[in-house]
Amino acid sequence: MACGKRFGVLAGLILLSFTCLSQANRYMVFFKDKTGTPFSESEPSAFLSQKAIDRRIRQGIDVLPQDLPVNAAYVTGVKNTGASVFFKTRWMNGVLVQCDPSLLPAIQALPFVDHVEFVAPQPRLVSNGRRALTLRKKANAGGIETQTQLQMLGIPDMHSQNFRGEGMTIAIFDGGFSGVDVAAPFHDVIADKRIDLKLSHNFVYNTKDIFQYDDHGTQVFSIIAASIPDVFTGGAPEASYQLYITEDVRTEYRIEEYNWLFAAERADSAGVDIINSSLGYYDFDQASMNYTTAQMDGKTTVVTRAAQWAADRGIVVVCSAGNEGNIPSWRIISAPADAVDVIAVANVNAQGIVSSSSSIGPSSDGRIKPDLAALGTAVRTISPSGTVTTASGTSLSAPLITSLVAGLWQRFPDFTNKELIDVMKKSATRAANPDFQAGYGIPNYKAVVNYIGRTQHDSVLEVFPNPAADTLKIRSLNPEEVSSCVYEVVSAQGQVMMKGTATFTWLAPDYPANVSNLSAGIYFLRVWIGEQRYTFKVVKV
Repeated sequence: MACGKRFGVLAGLILLSFTCLSQANRYMVFFKDKTGTPFSESEPSAFLSQKAIDRRIRQGIDVLPQDLPVNAAYVTGVKNTGASVFFKTRWMNGVLVQCDPSLLPAIQALPFVDHVEFVAPQPRLVSNGRRALTLRKKANAGGIETQTQLQMLGIPDMHSQNFRGEGMTIAIFDGGFSGVDVAAPFHDVIADKRIDLKLSHNFVYNTKDIFQYDDHGTQVFSIIAASIPDVFTGGAPEASYQLYITEDVRTEYRIEEYNWLFAAERADSAGVDIINSSLGYYDFDQASMNYTTAQMDGKTTVVTRAAQWAADRGIVVVCSAGNEGNIPSWRIISAPADAVDVIAVANVNAQGIVSSSSSIGPSSDGRIKPDLAALGTAVRTISPSGTVTTASGTSLSAPLITSLVAGLWQRFPDFTNKELIDVMKKSATRAANPDFQAGYGIPNYKAVVNYIGRTQHDSVLEVFPNPAADTLKIRSLNPEEVSSCVYEVVSAQGQVMMKGTATFTWLAPDYPANVSNLSAGIYFLRVWIGEQRYTFKVVKV
């Protein structure tokens, strides 16, 4: 949180310049601790959905103090100063407020407040047009199929094997989704109620109005979800979706990074599997908020830290590398593409050549960035009116990779997010010689499947019977290689019910775990062989 402290000091200077203005501004108020919160890591169901808990269990991820909600008494204390409180952040332990600058001394004087940061002037603004990752559009391209952009990644093969994203939940962070509710290519996803309207949110205005403002999100979403028979096919058309407006398309202030954070926390709590973010940040309308290239280090910017925290909780975060490749003063990736465990996606043309506008790496600490590449030049998208258009930019490369991730994870559900990213990189076109333009290159569904088949045994263990009554057996398929393992049985709520060490020999390759004391229900058996973890879903009867 050192970065937040530094921002707070800078903000204190900025606040003085706004004090004379007779209008409300927006600020982040950060708390010193979570003392007194009634929530506990041992009872995550009080603040996380079952799907979010299941994602953590499946990937062996613990619930942390950082996940606990902020202290409600602290929030009330801020409200009592007269400030309007909007969104809370568990991960950064604070709230977004809108208030007159004259209230700031009272807020800062509260004993539980650590610091206050100015994030945007004036009340919430009216949207107009997206600035940072503008798409280059060519209208009237109707009737052109999406074969090129999908074939590059092997998505038609994925679809032919019935991996079309079913069972996966994808969150899209963008500046607006105009026309999605009425355009014919989105009819199936609307009719099937696969957009969660209860959770989808407009964080710019704090409303449920998501089907308006900008069409950037419409085009991004169409690459994943839209469908026109024999003309246009989305990459993961059978997934479920949450749509979040985090980008205020009229202005650029740091509040948009915090909007991204709020959306990521909501997506995490709801159990989202994948986040697609075709947004990038480094310069703002107020120069004092600007970042430097040295700060693209995976740990400094607000949005980068938020993206990494989402990845740490088992979500695959896919983001655009950026369109600054031709800007001499910048050229490199923009945040959150610098986060260690997100997939930053470069823009290539139909021949696999990287676009000169695609932002390059490395991160300022020397890591390979971007991570992967996909078609970002002359990509087919859907406009708010429902027609097929052509557009270019890394904004459009990212949702293609998101689509591939959805199908792959549907096929390989036991992989963790980081394991899945790893096999995508290791099987991509430039895996042997990654560079700072396309990273590990272009991934492909068949390449990933073949790589997994060549490099991993189908199984080193078997678990049976399943369902189990009194005894659950763990079998080593090769006791010479796997002679022991550590295991634990975890409830669907995340509670460790039993644990132990199993040993195997050729004479006795089966280890019997006594589960007779467990209540009937669904459990997860976690097994560690050295540092390698395996998770099995088991049913106790």
